[in-house]
Amino acid sequence: MNESAPTFGIDLVEAAAGDVVGRRREVELVVAALAGARHILLEGPPGTGKSTLLRSVADHAGLRLVFVEGNAELTPARLAGHFDPAQVLSQGYSSDVFIDGPLVDALRHGGLLYVEEINRVPEETLNLLVTVMSEGELTVPRLGRIEAHPHFRLVAAMNPFDAVGTARIAGAIYDRVNRVAVEYQSEEDEQAIVARETGGVHPELSARAVRCVRTTREHPDIRIGSSVRGAIDLVTLADQLGRLRSAGAADDACGLDAACAALSGRVRLQESCGRTAEDVVTEIWKLSGLNPDDDVEASGKA
Repeated sequence: MNESAPTFGIDLVEAAAGDVVGRRREVELVVAALAGARHILLEGPPGTGKSTLLRSVADHAGLRLVFVEGNAELTPARLAGHFDPAQVLSQGYSSDVFIDGPLVDALRHGGLLYVEEINRVPEETLNLLVTVMSEGELTVPRLGRIEAHPHFRLVAAMNPFDAVGTARIAGAIYDRVNRVAVEYQSEEDEQAIVARETGGVHPELSARAVRCVRTTREHPDIRIGSSVRGAIDLVTLADQLGRLRSAGAADDACGLDAACAALSGRVRLQESCGRTAEDVVTEIWKLSGLNPDDDVEASGKA
């Protein structure tokens, strides 16, 4: 990556915003925070382009991106690094036998340390990040003090809705980051994403797929709905099924089978729901094919 100081200006905004549909405001906020040497928290549901946004900004700015997957196994040693036990026996504790973890790597060489799913990271590991954000340095026992490179920034991401395996982020983290909320895009933007990812060959099917995924986010039996990735997969599967069955992607049976495969695993049902995910997705698929007048009439007969 470029070792010279990155330029966080309007050209970077234009370039990155062109890569991520409907995210210009969020790109501007991320670029502004990086320009001000501030750390960032991207918070929003899965499939809203958080990683894509950050990767685009990093690429166009010439910044290294050091990726860390947040989970319960991310110990302080895995994040910061460790001494090679075998070499310690022969050489002792020297800097030559220390294996840099992603945090020390980013501190030494600069760039963005991207911690995904930060609300799944153990508290003792988060304390390392608090220290780095507060002091701009890290002290590793037997290794010494590591000062943050001028281009170092921490960017964390989290999905707020699914509480399985997650914990509430301490106020010390929130107090040291700038939070950028990344919500679902508009229906028009999601249709543009599906068209871009599928080649735009089935516009009517794409529009129906987007209606389906957006309905999953509001359906009373669904706790967590699908991202736009579900619509992309729905269109792709329907297209392939239509070819296999010589029926065409617009065939309703192909669409229904594709919807069940693409969406049933992505939605999380309410605990009180007595139906299967396939039952709920089937209902949503059928309703998505009605025009508004039919929808009202069908609802009135229910």
